Amino acid sequence: MPPTLSARRAPWLWAAAALLALLLIAAAGQWAARREASFQADSIHRAIEVHALGLRGAAAKYSYLPFTVAQHPDVLAALAHPQDAALQQRANLYIEAVNRSAGSDALYLIDLQGLTLAASNWDEPKGFVGQSYANRPYFTDAREGRNGLFYGVGQTTGEPGLFLSAPVRQGGAVVGVVTVKVSLRQIQDTWAFVRDPILLADARGIVFLGSVPAWMYQATRPLDRADLDWVQSHLQYGARQNFPLLPWTLERTADQPGYRVQTTIDGRPREFLAVDEALPDLGWTLTVMADYAAVTRARQRTWMLGLLCAGLLLLGSLYWRLRERRFAEQRDARRELEVRVRERTAELDEAHAFRKAMEDSLLVGMRARDLDGHIIYVNPALCEMTGYRADELLGRLPPYPYWHPDDVEQHWQNNDATMSGQAAMSGFESRIRHRDGHDVLTMVYTARLIDAHGQHSGWMSSVVDITAQKRAELRQRQHDEQLQHAQRLASLGEMASTLAHELNQPLAALSNFASAAKAFAEQGRSDLLVSSLDETMAQAQRTAEIVRRIRGFVRQRTAGAEDCVVATLVANVLALLQGEIRAQQARTVLRIPATLPAVRGDRVLLEQVLLNLVLNSLQAMQATPLERRIVEIDAAVVAGRMHIRVADRGPGIDAAIAEQVFAPFFTTKDGGLGLGLNICRTIVESHRGRLTFADRVDGGTVFTLELEVAG
Repeated sequence: MPPTLSARRAPWLWAAAALLALLLIAAAGQWAARREASFQADSIHRAIEVHALGLRGAAAKYSYLPFTVAQHPDVLAALAHPQDAALQQRANLYIEAVNRSAGSDALYLIDLQGLTLAASNWDEPKGFVGQSYANRPYFTDAREGRNGLFYGVGQTTGEPGLFLSAPVRQGGAVVGVVTVKVSLRQIQDTWAFVRDPILLADARGIVFLGSVPAWMYQATRPLDRADLDWVQSHLQYGARQNFPLLPWTLERTADQPGYRVQTTIDGRPREFLAVDEALPDLGWTLTVMADYAAVTRARQRTWMLGLLCAGLLLLGSLYWRLRERRFAEQRDARRELEVRVRERTAELDEAHAFRKAMEDSLLVGMRARDLDGHIIYVNPALCEMTGYRADELLGRLPPYPYWHPDDVEQHWQNNDATMSGQAAMSGFESRIRHRDGHDVLTMVYTARLIDAHGQHSGWMSSVVDITAQKRAELRQRQHDEQLQHAQRLASLGEMASTLAHELNQPLAALSNFASAAKAFAEQGRSDLLVSSLDETMAQAQRTAEIVRRIRGFVRQRTAGAEDCVVATLVANVLALLQGEIRAQQARTVLRIPATLPAVRGDRVLLEQVLLNLVLNSLQAMQATPLERRIVEIDAAVVAGRMHIRVADRGPGIDAAIAEQVFAPFFTTKDGGLGLGLNICRTIVESHRGRLTFADRVDGGTVFTLELEVAG
């Protein structure tokens, strides 16, 4: 055959082979779908057997009860003498006891006119006694001598149930009917947990029980006028008059068991394979469904498998035809691959070396642990921080060798919080013990360690050495304390003359009273001697109190945070400034309610702030007329925070320098250091407060100290 002809026929042969393969794949898919549908149908039939057995069991469980009750003398007596209240009550109590023992919903006795004479619920608001059920089919069947079975909604209670009835015979004649009502709610509740829909329809196709609430009381087929009249005349489903068709689209095929149902459940389109099973002994039809998606998936899997096989065959044929050429290509590709592998290996080595160099250069310690707490990685910075080599740390479980022996309990708490994923994102401080014995203060930050598959495989911690930072903070705190102490000394220096005068008065009085006491002792006047000695003691105590206040104010270290009463703080400050106030010929006006809550803070530092503010106010009013030299101090709680205001009637603060008032080394006093208000604001801010100032309308300045309320 000429090559050109083969070349022309080759595309047609490939096309024919592809078409044949597609037809075979399509047929195989249909066969797989029918096979899966058959499997599903078998599974449905087995489920139908189980559900049918449960329904028959629920009906048969109480079927004996009407016949048994119909034989009891109390029941026969109540039917024979319906007007006898005593006999009726005996029948009520007997029927109530039987119903309670059997566990049925209700049990009742009906005469031949359909009127209920006795019932198990005789003492309930919706009891059956006196109700007429002459229109019920179960009553009609039993009155005609047959056992009755009927499912419907109760005329009295409105609750659905299965009614089973039996005739009461006496002397061969039917004299009444005994009926038991059984709830199928347990079956309904069981079906609610079934994955695929189950429903039960009556002889007219009306669904009265099912796992899909939206389908209740809808019909599987159109109802004619006779069916509707029968349902409404017997009040089978209460006052309902319309029974719309189920929202189904049905598809039946001869080669498929059951039929396909397309519908919508909870707003989602669904498709099911459904099988109906008639229950002639109960007069019902049981429908069980299975998700049709399994059939569709079986068809699709077969198609995909067929396409895969066809593709493999196609690839095999292509491989056979191109084998020689691909051998050459593979040799070339192998050589190229070897070159690329060498290049890639060199890149990976370089990247690894770069990463290791970067990790080795980090000052932050890195530690990785698996989910069990084993250390799986440490970098040189962590080894240097702890003094242990990497091989001494890898694989270790808590307690780790660098844990500080005095903080073991805290280390365990931090470790448990980290391993449970509850470690604070802001990190936590931890003290560790270096191998050589010195302490290292660290800050630890932890994040999840995610592997290449995106799975949580452990924890990665960054450990920062903050020892130097903590030492710097300590030095800063000591510097601040020294600066505050120096400022208190400077404040006392400004009051030196007035404090000297304050001390001189009691000391002079001590000298006078001592001289008088000596004279009175020589004269033997004991009464005047005692009085002079008492005055001497009082002046000595006054001097000691002044010295005690000065010493307490200027001491280097303070007592720390405590609950401070605002009135006491102000009183202590005014006691220190008493001489300065008299020297300035000024007055103080206090407006501090006794009911104010305490503030939380360092008493000495808060008094230092108040003393500085009051002293500034006194110095600002040196040029103010005497009658206007008033320092006003008031306190109040505003928006949950304490506001203490110190106001003077001086010239105020010039707007040009207002922004520099709190700046360090800024002062308007001759010889001032310019640190007073700056230190005051630092103290207030360390108490989580604020210090502000404003001009007064009638002249002067008011400084506002805002602090947190204690507790």
